[in-house]
Amino acid sequence: MKRSILVLTLTAVLALTLGTAAVAGPALDTILKKGELTVGLSGNQPPLNAKNKAGKVIGMDVALAELIAMNMGVKLKLAVMPFAKLLPALQAGKVDMVISGMTMTPNRNLKVAFVGPYYTSGKGVITKRAQVAALQDAKGLDQPKFRVAALKNSTSQEMVEKAAPKAKLITTGSYDEALKMLLNDKVDVIVADFPFCALTAFRYSDKGLTAGDVRLSFEPLGIAMTEDTLLINWMRNFMIMIEGSGALDELRNYWFNEDVWMKELPKN
Repeated sequence: MKRSILVLTLTAVLALTLGTAAVAGPALDTILKKGELTVGLSGNQPPLNAKNKAGKVIGMDVALAELIAMNMGVKLKLAVMPFAKLLPALQAGKVDMVISGMTMTPNRNLKVAFVGPYYTSGKGVITKRAQVAALQDAKGLDQPKFRVAALKNSTSQEMVEKAAPKAKLITTGSYDEALKMLLNDKVDVIVADFPFCALTAFRYSDKGLTAGDVRLSFEPLGIAMTEDTLLINWMRNFMIMIEGSGALDELRNYWFNEDVWMKELPKN
């Protein structure tokens, strides 16, 4: 990933950082005083976030979190936990933000604030090639014979429950768990974020996996945080800056279109 992203963004939002410290709100004040930004993420949603062979979390979410922390002038701490525990951790004050491929839904937005989107995703399906013809449309899942895996407390789970109530839904704590079940024929299909489906099908084509080529929904991914007017204002201005400078496009291109980083990922 280009170092110019960091330099360009730092210059663009330096005035925001300097102007924030003296009048920070409760959440932002806590971050600045401790000199550390704690970001919650699942650590298993590639290309957004995933652990490499050395156990380090990488991905677009991590790169974005690094930019945020750097421009706040604080250190970054990553808190890895199951996806279903991310928002409760945010509400309990255990993390300052959640950046983990989280869709900005109206229901979630009733509980926490969101800034974004930093990427627009959608749902996809991944299965073995023998099943793909029947699963191109979400309605094709709506049969009792299909065992469908989805991340617990995710919009994928909600979609299966609404679009395919006849299917046998199996919720998992992580994408890794769902993938192992698919490879071992314990489920027939995974419903997940479209980028994960496309990436996984590419990585495991030798195992007979394939992904549907159509997004089944519109899902704007955002950064979740507690209610703090100044923190939200800072984040909105920050996002405008990195979008306008082209830095956000560079991040998207690297993590979604380049394959160099994929070599760092372990295989199940």
